Amino acid sequence: MSTLDRRLGSTSRERFFRELLTNSAHFPVVNIFLELLLSDPLEYIQEFDFYAIIVAMLVQAWWISRNAYHKNPLPFLANLIGPAIYYVAELSFEGGGFIYSTNHIAYLSFSIVIGTLQQLRLQYPASSYLYLVTESIVRTAIPMVMYVLLEFRIDSYSGIFDFLSTQSHIFVIVVIPLLGIIVGLANANLERTLQMLRSTSLQLKQYSEWLLGKELLELAVTDPQSLTLARHDRTMLFMDIRGFTRWSENRTPEAVVKMMNGYYEAAEPVWQNFHALKVKLTADEVMLVFADTKQALQAALALREATSIILEEYGLSAGAGIHHGPVVEGLMGGRERKSYDLLGDSVNTAKRLCDSADGGELLASEVVAASPGFVFGQQRRITAKGKSGRIVVAPLLGSLPQ
Repeated sequence: MSTLDRRLGSTSRERFFRELLTNSAHFPVVNIFLELLLSDPLEYIQEFDFYAIIVAMLVQAWWISRNAYHKNPLPFLANLIGPAIYYVAELSFEGGGFIYSTNHIAYLSFSIVIGTLQQLRLQYPASSYLYLVTESIVRTAIPMVMYVLLEFRIDSYSGIFDFLSTQSHIFVIVVIPLLGIIVGLANANLERTLQMLRSTSLQLKQYSEWLLGKELLELAVTDPQSLTLARHDRTMLFMDIRGFTRWSENRTPEAVVKMMNGYYEAAEPVWQNFHALKVKLTADEVMLVFADTKQALQAALALREATSIILEEYGLSAGAGIHHGPVVEGLMGGRERKSYDLLGDSVNTAKRLCDSADGGELLASEVVAASPGFVFGQQRRITAKGKSGRIVVAPLLGSLPQ
């Protein structure tokens, strides 16, 4: 996973704590506080019950965070993991009387309701915000219900109407659900905003990869200064189609685009596999820039093999030129619009070699033809447009066995 993907997504640790703090820990924390009030705190934290519910919520949070992004996360069943672990542990330790405790029944009940709402959100996304608001009301009801249970344990009430005869109780019963509605609406608005931001981030990531390429984009994210104009030694590979203008003259634009898309699609895995620093597509020309000459030569051989298949279907072929030398590379442009490019005589030389190559020929400059591990044909001198002297070149034939 790239740095950008990690930034746009989240780590396993972040998912765990988000799940723990927003879901799995809600009831257990309130229950622990209730138990602390009903018993001696020092005795309670030494009891098996205290550690059983902590382990239950941690295991549930771990499981949900680990499986939340799977194709079928099943939130209903996932929310029952905590109560299931707690019940099994307590039943084996305390016996059957454990299940009749009202706060233990509440744990299972809240888990079922919250799990159901989360499952409905997943299955019916059109009503997602309604279920989200309802879930927030249910979550805020957890301390309210536990407060009622605490009051019934402390004082003897004949029933719920007797309990509601006290104004403070009415206040709690009314205000907490209202807060749940407010929190739910805020969560729904936040969720809507986050979804829009996620969608926009993914779109911007895709556009940035198209413009910069994955390698440069990753470099820009980890080190923004890497895009600053600077001098580098690079190996440039240019490839374009021989006779493209004449071939496209009698074709419809749609037919030309279909052929070009096939050409680019065949070339794309090559520049990805050999980690081209920059990719530039201009009409029938592909320009690839590499930090390593060996990678460039391997890519040239792979590119010829990959593109020749699609080009032969149309009776076409492509030639390429490869040269290594110094360039000035980085962001160039005005105040409002910039692009990442590289300039220098080395770039021009690589382009002239490409122009001089025959169909199917990979023409390397003298400095590139000195690279070990590859087979080159007989050297020759060519005259290139804009160059004062003749250039020594050699065709790349293949690579030596490793």
